[in-house]
Amino acid sequence: MADPSSTAAYGPVPPKKLQRIVDPVDRAILRVLAEDARITNAALAQQVGIAASTCLLRVRALRESGVIRGFHADVDPAALGLDLQAMIAVKLAAHARGSMGPFVARMRRQPEVLDVYFVAGADDYLLHVAVESTAALRDFVAEHLSRDPDVGLTETSLIFEHTRAAGRS
Repeated sequence: MADPSSTAAYGPVPPKKLQRIVDPVDRAILRVLAEDARITNAALAQQVGIAASTCLLRVRALRESGVIRGFHADVDPAALGLDLQAMIAVKLAAHARGSMGPFVARMRRQPEVLDVYFVAGADDYLLHVAVESTAALRDFVAEHLSRDPDVGLTETSLIFEHTRAAGRS
C-alpha cells in the first residue's frame, strides 16, 4: 500500500482536495503513468506531446487535486513468501454500522491485508489478503475476523491467479 506521506519524483503527496476536470491531455498523462509511474517527466512530456514544464505542472495539479492518489511499487506477494492470496467478504453485524471506520482502520494495520474495498450488495467489505499458507489464512480469519464482535459473517475465496488489467502497473 502506498504511504500518503511518501515522496515521489513529483514531490510529497499533498492532502486530497476536490477532484478536477480531467481533459484529454490529462487522460493521456494518466494512461502513460499507469503503464510506468517511474517515467521521467521529459519522456512523459514527449509521449503526450506537450512541453516538459507544462507536463510537470499538469502532473502536480493532478496530484494536488487527488486525481493521482500516489505512486507505488506493485510487489508480487509470492516473492515475499506469501504464496496464498484470498478475497474475504465481510458483512458487519447489524449493531456495528457505526464501527465501519474503526473496522477499516484495524484491517489496514494488519500486515496480511493488501487492500480493503467498501462494497455495495450483501457484503460490506472485501479484504484482499496475502499469507504464507492455509494455516496462516485460517489464523487470520479466526484472530482478526471471527473474534471481532463487529463482524457478523465472512466468506473466503482463494485467488488462484491475479492478472492486472492492461494500463495498470
